[in-house]
Amino acid sequence: MTDWQGKSAADLGRAIAQGALDPVDLTGACLDAIRAHPDRTRIYARLTEDRAMAEAGAARARARAGQRLSPLDGVPISWKDLFDSAGAATEAGSRLLAGRLPGADAAVLAAATAQGLVCLGKTHMTELAFSGLGLNPMTATPPNALDPARAPGGSSSGAAASVAFGLAPAAIGSDTGGSVRVPAAWNGLVGLKTTSGRLPLTGVVPLCARFDTVGPLTRSVEDAALLLAAMDGRKPADLRGVSLKGARLLILDTVAFDDIRPEPLAGFEDAVARLTDAGAIVTRAAMPALTEAFALSGILFTSEAYGTWKSTIESAPEKMYPPIRDRFRAGAGHSAADFVAAWHRLDAIRALWADWAAPHDAVILPTVANLAPDTARLLADPAYFTAENLLALRNTRIGNLMGLCALTLPTSRPMAGIMFLGRPFGEEHLLRLGAAAETALA
Repeated sequence: MTDWQGKSAADLGRAIAQGALDPVDLTGACLDAIRAHPDRTRIYARLTEDRAMAEAGAARARARAGQRLSPLDGVPISWKDLFDSAGAATEAGSRLLAGRLPGADAAVLAAATAQGLVCLGKTHMTELAFSGLGLNPMTATPPNALDPARAPGGSSSGAAASVAFGLAPAAIGSDTGGSVRVPAAWNGLVGLKTTSGRLPLTGVVPLCARFDTVGPLTRSVEDAALLLAAMDGRKPADLRGVSLKGARLLILDTVAFDDIRPEPLAGFEDAVARLTDAGAIVTRAAMPALTEAFALSGILFTSEAYGTWKSTIESAPEKMYPPIRDRFRAGAGHSAADFVAAWHRLDAIRALWADWAAPHDAVILPTVANLAPDTARLLADPAYFTAENLLALRNTRIGNLMGLCALTLPTSRPMAGIMFLGRPFGEEHLLRLGAAAETALA
């Protein structure tokens, strides 16, 4: 088999449908490539080889009988190691959960399997998904595909690496504050953050359940649309005939450009010029209430995260990387009354955002304000780790705070993405817009 590593999941699915590609051969080639890769153990926490080959064999039989279940039937993908998989350990990147063996698949994994997708295995991640850098000295830190000396982005670090290194046609990650979009941007991929509640979290190891979402990391917008459909059982977004002519895009002038580094800014500005040339109508505006939402985020995220994991963490705190452990413990100082009041205020700010953004097809901004930082310096300098982590998650967190769906696309500059913020549960519209933008940015 040649050149499968350079093809999108959708192209592989079409090749299977045409009889030009055998799912068993494809899955075997994927597993061979993983086993041969020098960083395999830094990218994959474990493979599910027997399951993968059995699922590929079933997909082969369906293809030969003309009974394929979906456009991606027979296509293998990777899963972040916080999605439960029956009979295979799910440890969420943490020594605290070592040996955790679920008895059933997560709902989204079960749904994707029912659509014929093949499970290759589980990818490494930040401990309990609570960092945007992807650094995990307690289990493994995957390499950045664009610069091995830099952090991969997190918390879906292995998910991004599996796709960017050609060790999976696509991957499924999770996004609580940017954990799909940051590693997608830093590894030159497409990343979709779904709206909270769009996909079920049953069988997904939680971080902050009110912010946690599931999303794909892919080579194309089409792949993201097909994977979303596979996980929620709906028809995929219709990407035919997409165009940016007359699309109304609003550049967010609040917070998103504070302390931005030159490279992400240049990538964004070049992308905006290309979108404008393709017919988009681009305007700029501030949303002052967003600053207040950011002031609430420390209460909202850390309180829920620590409340969820306090007893587990404090039973063996030495099993955690100190900067991650300390980030959890920051939630200990907030009262229940402050947490409830913060949510009431955030709901009011979300309503203000909805009115402010309503006339536009999407709000756009740089996906991440910094490039992937140097891994060695992150390990040596805790203050640098904290500062770079906060900056990495700053822009992506807007989508989580406002309860939106969001899509990141690569720009002309390495590690610099452009992010489109859509309406809650507006994934199909956002994906159509993203497909048109992908063409303009190519």
